[in-house]
Amino acid sequence: MNIVDSSGWLEYFAAGENAAFFTPAIQDSDNLLVPVIILYEVFKRILVQKGLNDAETSIMDMHKGQIVDLDTSLAISAALLSTQLKLPMADSLILATSQAAVATLWTQDAHFAGLEGVRYIEKK
Repeated sequence: MNIVDSSGWLEYFAAGENAAFFTPAIQDSDNLLVPVIILYEVFKRILVQKGLNDAETSIMDMHKGQIVDLDTSLAISAALLSTQLKLPMADSLILATSQAAVATLWTQDAHFAGLEGVRYIEKK
């Protein structure tokens, strides 16, 4: 299973320099998990930058994967990770979801570099 974090989705939608790194995980929709916090972050950023139509189109693409809702177990795991690794709330929720699902987390966020289960590429 794969989870592409918000920065990866935004890179993919913008056809940025690292988009090709994220493409295999995004296009393998049968093995793609999308935590709701990532839906929130991506929708908000695209809404602000490009408007409602583009934001809604992006979210429809993200729904090709399996949406993972936040529950009590993930919230507690995320709080523990946040404290241990000094991660912000959204990032700790994403990492907790990835660990719970035994999924690979695809990212270009440097604070995830070197963590087990993470595929990282440096942001260009």
